[in-house]
Amino acid sequence: MTVEPGLPDDQGLPADAEPPDISVVRMQREGLLEAPGTDFPPHDGVGRVTLSFTIETGPVTGTTAGSTETQKTVRVPPGVSVFDSASWNGIAIDSTCGGHGTCHKCRVRVEGPAPTTRHDVRTFSPEQLDAGWRLACLVPATRDLAVFVPPLTTRPKAATVGVGRQVILRPAVQKRYVELEEPTLADQRSDVVRLLDAITDLAPSPDLHVLRRLPRVLRSADFKVTAVIVDEALIEVEPGDTTGQRHAIAFDLGTTTVVATLLDLTTGTPVAVASMLNKQQPFGGDVISRISATMMDDRALGRLQEAAGATLAELAEQVCREGDVAPESVHEVALAGNATMVALALGIDPEPIGVAPFVMTTALPPAVLAADLGLSLHPRARAVMFPALGAYVGGDIVSGMLATGMDRDKRTRLFIDVGTNCEIVLSDGDTIVSTAAPAGPAFEGGAIRCGMRAAEGAIEVVRLSPTPVVEEVGQRPSRNPSPVELQVIGDVAPRGLCGSGLVDAVAELVRVGLLDDSGRFLPEEAAAEVAPGLADRLTRIGEERVFVLHRASPDADPADCVVLSQRDVRELQFAKAAISTGWSLLLDELGLEHRDVQQVLLAGSFGSYLSPAAAVRIGLVPPLPLLRIVSAGNVAGEGAKMALLSLPERAGAQTLVEEVTYVELSDRPDFNERFVEQLGFGKTS
Repeated sequence: MTVEPGLPDDQGLPADAEPPDISVVRMQREGLLEAPGTDFPPHDGVGRVTLSFTIETGPVTGTTAGSTETQKTVRVPPGVSVFDSASWNGIAIDSTCGGHGTCHKCRVRVEGPAPTTRHDVRTFSPEQLDAGWRLACLVPATRDLAVFVPPLTTRPKAATVGVGRQVILRPAVQKRYVELEEPTLADQRSDVVRLLDAITDLAPSPDLHVLRRLPRVLRSADFKVTAVIVDEALIEVEPGDTTGQRHAIAFDLGTTTVVATLLDLTTGTPVAVASMLNKQQPFGGDVISRISATMMDDRALGRLQEAAGATLAELAEQVCREGDVAPESVHEVALAGNATMVALALGIDPEPIGVAPFVMTTALPPAVLAADLGLSLHPRARAVMFPALGAYVGGDIVSGMLATGMDRDKRTRLFIDVGTNCEIVLSDGDTIVSTAAPAGPAFEGGAIRCGMRAAEGAIEVVRLSPTPVVEEVGQRPSRNPSPVELQVIGDVAPRGLCGSGLVDAVAELVRVGLLDDSGRFLPEEAAAEVAPGLADRLTRIGEERVFVLHRASPDADPADCVVLSQRDVRELQFAKAAISTGWSLLLDELGLEHRDVQQVLLAGSFGSYLSPAAAVRIGLVPPLPLLRIVSAGNVAGEGAKMALLSLPERAGAQTLVEEVTYVELSDRPDFNERFVEQLGFGKTS
């Protein structure tokens, strides 16, 4: 058996268990190996890489005359393609094939040595290859890269979202420019009939807003106007030809973080992306806390609705400002969120969601005016929301399943959206099942002694050296006093530990042997034998044992350091046990074993930055080759983008709901027993 680089040797498999089939032939069939002839730098599935993008914009004329450049720097897990790294962060790169290297449009220039695939050789001349030109979808980010992105050169009939899914570009928002004959005594048709007669391919119905504006706009524009239609509704008439200006905003309304993406509906590309903490945070860090707030205070529901609206409005204003787009030219928004977040945003009482038998008021929220959500966009802009599978598998997961094509791929795939409430979906290519596991706030930094959000100063990557590091200095060996290597967001002094750093720290302590399978720190004497370079970092704060990750000074009091406590380890154990119990029970539902899983998709703002190696080591995901574990990005936001770009995809979301079977974990008599079995770090199946 060939083990992929970075895969732990101790996979938690029974001694007599059949090893998973990770042969080259099998993995090529799954599309998990690169094309022959590539020579990508290896990576071990941990850490982060930095990509510095230079994006050129300007007229598509074959020259750079009048063009401008913008800079954007992003950090992604190693192994993510340059194309996906750009798409996740709102950087538009030409593509029509969905990131498979066949359309040869995603051309970028990479500074420094870069591997060459057979597709690159077919696309570029030898001189261009020497200059660093490559296809972005085939360049994995295994080291820091500087990437030059040329201007978009096409106005596609299809668009590609950040998860490598191509969609037919057919948005609900349509524009038709018409030049009308002016009324005469011989032609006294009404203004609206005159306009509708000129729109030959659609049959829209005008609303009152249009009728009020129509007489003045027609005459001030010499009867040369653009009609704005959303589905079957004529919502606006604009003077002149504005057909090249169609915009919409996709929202991922998360419990902790809200993300907005401004889209150009003409090209299907993102214009600007922004995110911020949900302003509902003062009411609690999870949905149960916010539901409880509405139960204890009659005024809380209104305040939570206002907080959601303020969050959405601030993000909409930010992306419009950054994209230089007038808010009134945004005619539609799509919102993906869990059932509680959607209910609160609409002002619907969420109490039935929080108490047994956990019932939603509606699984399919109606389309509403964006103004009803607190957004100051076009007065008649519409907001559409995704249907939900259940009280705890909401529209954000349906959106994520749509984006990742869970109903289209014939492989056995496991989708895990890691967060306070962890949603899990499993498909064997024919049947799709889903569930939700209460992971708790550990992944968001909650209930962790030094926990914090993934913001500047947060430790996001941890590497440990169990023995003293020795360097040759002159003729004498010198001991390196820092066997702990940290990566910190913002490259500043550590202030705390975010979710990915927590998982990394625990996984590393398990790897070096300072945490046993039960999750207990080793006694001091045993620690000194197992990891002499780290044993002095095991100490106490009061009665609680802690491991010091960062000291501001060599003699700093442990209480003033960034530490991982025994209680923190327990919090992570409970979270990972809930998740692993969830996916193991879904595997049972379909009669599968973990080795049958051909791809694991880690989704969500936290899951996408989780180290695959660390996730495998602690048992958060099945013990599989690392190439099968994929960072999927903000797939809820990607699904919301798809709903705005393509009406067929929007209809596909409703079809998905009808195809997925929801499994309620609390109904399983063996849940508690399985949960206890999954608590240990040595238990991965």
